[in-house]
Amino acid sequence: MRTIKKVLAATAAVATLVSIAACGSSSDGSANKGDADKAELVFWGWDSGNSMKDIIAKFEKANPGITVKFNNTGTAEKTSTALSNAIAAGNGAPDVVMLEDPTVTQFAVTDGLVDLSEFGADKLADDFAAGPWNKLQYNNKPYALPIDSGPEMFFYNKAVFDKAGVDGESIKTWDDYYEAAKKIRTTGSYITNLAGTSNDYQPFTAQIWQAGAQPWKVDGEKITINMTKDEGMQRYIKFVQKLIDEDLVDTKTPNWSDDWNRELNDGTIASLTIGAWMPINLMTGAPDQAGNWRVAQLPQWEEGKEVSAEDGGSALAVVKLSKNQAAAYKFIEYMTHGDGAQVMADTGTFPSLKKILTSDSFTDPTTEANKKTNDYFGGQNVNEVLSEAAQRPTEKFQYLPYNPFAQSAYGDEVSKAYSGDITLEQALENYGKKLAEQGEQQGYTVTVK
Repeated sequence: MRTIKKVLAATAAVATLVSIAACGSSSDGSANKGDADKAELVFWGWDSGNSMKDIIAKFEKANPGITVKFNNTGTAEKTSTALSNAIAAGNGAPDVVMLEDPTVTQFAVTDGLVDLSEFGADKLADDFAAGPWNKLQYNNKPYALPIDSGPEMFFYNKAVFDKAGVDGESIKTWDDYYEAAKKIRTTGSYITNLAGTSNDYQPFTAQIWQAGAQPWKVDGEKITINMTKDEGMQRYIKFVQKLIDEDLVDTKTPNWSDDWNRELNDGTIASLTIGAWMPINLMTGAPDQAGNWRVAQLPQWEEGKEVSAEDGGSALAVVKLSKNQAAAYKFIEYMTHGDGAQVMADTGTFPSLKKILTSDSFTDPTTEANKKTNDYFGGQNVNEVLSEAAQRPTEKFQYLPYNPFAQSAYGDEVSKAYSGDITLEQALENYGKKLAEQGEQQGYTVTVK
């Protein structure tokens, strides 16, 4: 059987994370379920909604024998890199880790996560939306529980669009989007930002997914890389290159940077195509635009279609090195399937739990949480639009089993197209070669088209 090589990236930031979490994991690598009712847990993750402190407090109140130390790792990429290093070292890993959905498979393959069917999680499949649940399976067993889901949405600043004479609700196709981009640029704003950094990787995969692209295919030990000749990729490349060439997108500002929040807050960036979990981030990152933002369904490549895609989504997993696996599972079950899931939904996380998605309270505009969000969005019933998107069809799409590397390499290679050094097609061709090299190093048989 193939031996998977672990991806290492020793950095000072990683060393710090490993150091502060050393108390939360085993040094001998042995699995240990521990006491389900008594433990001191270490939890790595990010907290863009600033709600983790309150949720953990509620969990600890309900489970007085368990304490949870949350270490904010900043981003999904930093978290997965730190976890790779801790697992490779055999110590310093957390008990619980937050991962982006596409990353879970890699850590399951390398035996870094606990098979949650040991705790009965395999019985929960029907309770979650199929999209996020299916991304967390390896050998038909769950290795994480989904926190949220992320159908790709079109968020736009109505005030900026109105200034440009653009009706956001009339944008139904990507051709409509292109025409709107030209009008918005005349006002001094950009319709969006595209910088090609690693933080832009998830919107990239969602956008090519919706375009019908299959840039990589995994068939057991075989991987096929097709970054530029695939029909969907050609459609995407041609469209985005046009936006770059005509200066219709901000190519200097990456997602999740301080400049990104500043430009969302002052109207320089007028729209985003991003996951349904975005409202709370707009509310905290662009407070001066309260009342101006709106959300709509994603533009389509063919008029009249209703094709969606998933942008990210995150999950909680129990790390194999943990000495407190039973208590760790109790925590992630609370956060994703128990009372904590509702608290997260109430604070802006777009849920993956069906009973929340289909509840009257989720789309009820009079609830306290919805009223706060809807006020920011100019009185629009936001969750009603998001719920519709969650029910739209999606094409099949695979992620590579070394997704953290794919995300990092994306920033290294594709950013060159946005700085104008090479074309997007050339950048993606180079990116494909790098992905192929990594696959071969990990023992896969790789074909590049």
